[in-house]
Amino acid sequence: MNLFLLKLVLNGIVLIPFLYWFTEISIWSSIVASIGLTIIAYFIGDLFILRATNNTIATISDAILAAAYLWAVSATLHWSLGPFEILFTVVVLGIAEFAYHRVLGEIDKPVRQRS
Repeated sequence: MNLFLLKLVLNGIVLIPFLYWFTEISIWSSIVASIGLTIIAYFIGDLFILRATNNTIATISDAILAAAYLWAVSATLHWSLGPFEILFTVVVLGIAEFAYHRVLGEIDKPVRQRS
């Protein structure tokens, strides 16, 4: 559960300010959108894709998932989030996700292999 909270904070640090800045939505809508993306990305990207593949594939998958999620939420809720804003947000999220997945990889290694 601590890894989920880490991902929630990491995604929140990136996504909440960008959504608030790029759109005209409230801070609470940004928080809810960030939580929604985190839940989906954690279960699909971290628990399924990352364990079955590697960091690069999981990061690319998370980025594609984030772009699709942001596009769908933006279109559904009529946010003023354009393709450039989505791309910029997804690139920054991808960098953060890559670092997060590296941390996960270090945690999953046996203690004797860390030295």
